[in-house]
Amino acid sequence: MHTVAVLSLKGGVGKTTVALGIASAALRRGSRTLVADLDPQGNATASLDPPLTEATLAEVLETPHRAMLERAIAPSVWDDQLDVLVGSEDLEQLNEPGPENRRLENLSRALDELHREPLRGDPYELVILDCPPSLGRLTKSALVAADSALLVTEPTMYAVAGAERALDAIEEIRDRMNPGLRPVGVLVNKLRVRSHEHQFRIAELRESFGSLVMPTAIPDRLAIQQAQGACVPIHEWNSPGAQEIALTFNMVLAKILRSSRAGRHRAAWETDDEATPDAPEATETTGPIPRVGPGQGR
Repeated sequence: MHTVAVLSLKGGVGKTTVALGIASAALRRGSRTLVADLDPQGNATASLDPPLTEATLAEVLETPHRAMLERAIAPSVWDDQLDVLVGSEDLEQLNEPGPENRRLENLSRALDELHREPLRGDPYELVILDCPPSLGRLTKSALVAADSALLVTEPTMYAVAGAERALDAIEEIRDRMNPGLRPVGVLVNKLRVRSHEHQFRIAELRESFGSLVMPTAIPDRLAIQQAQGACVPIHEWNSPGAQEIALTFNMVLAKILRSSRAGRHRAAWETDDEATPDAPEATETTGPIPRVGPGQGR
C-alpha cells in the first residue's frame, strides 16, 4: 500500500481535481484505491458521491480504531474498487493548532490498521490523501501518514514562494516524525499553453526547484469540470480534452508509484511502462530537499 498526500497552500488551484484524476488513473488500472477527504470543504466526497455513512474522517482522527473506520468508509459511485474515507465540515475543528504533535499520528495509525486488516476484501494498493489548502494540523497529519507528497500549484506569481513553504513543511515532518516521507514533485495545474505568463512562471519554478517540477502539467480544460459535475472519472469522459488530461494523470500516477519503491508500504504493482521516457526519477530525499540556485534549473 502506497499513501500519497496531495497538498497545496491556497484554495482554487485544483488540488482536489488532481487527487481525483490520480484516483481515476488508478481505477483505470483496476487497482483498489482509497481517497481520504481531509478537506473540510468535502469536494472529493461530493464528487465521489458515496452513500451516507455513520461516521466521517473527523471521528476517525479522534478514534483511529477499526470499528470507526468501518463506519466512515464507503464505496464511491465511480466503482466499488474505489472507496472514500468520507470528509465533513467537522474536520475544520481539528485543523487549528494544538498541543505539539497531539493527534498528528492518528491518521497514520488508522491507515496502518487498514494495511494490516483490509476492509471488504482485497487490500488497498493506493491511498490518496486530499489535504485542505493550508499547512494546519490536518495537512501535517497527512504528511505524517504518507509515503510521498505531491504539491499542486498554479503557474502564478506566488507559485515559487508557495512551493518553498510546502517543501519546507515536508522536510520538517520528515525530519521530526516521518523519515520515509519524500516529495514526488511539484505539479502545475490549470496550464494555458499559449499564455506567456504561464510559461514564464513554469520557467521560474524550474529555475528554483529543477527536476522537482514535474515534466508534465495539467492543462486548463472544461472537460475536468464537466466530468466532476457528472460524478464520472476523467478517464470515462468522452471528449478529446478529457483524453489528453487522462493521459497526463497516467503519467503523474506513474511518477508517484516510482517513489513507492522506497515507501513505508511498497505498492504491489509498478507502472514504469506508462512513464514518459524523459521523465526524471523521483528525487532522492534522504538529505535536505534540494533547491536549485539561480541559473541551474534550466
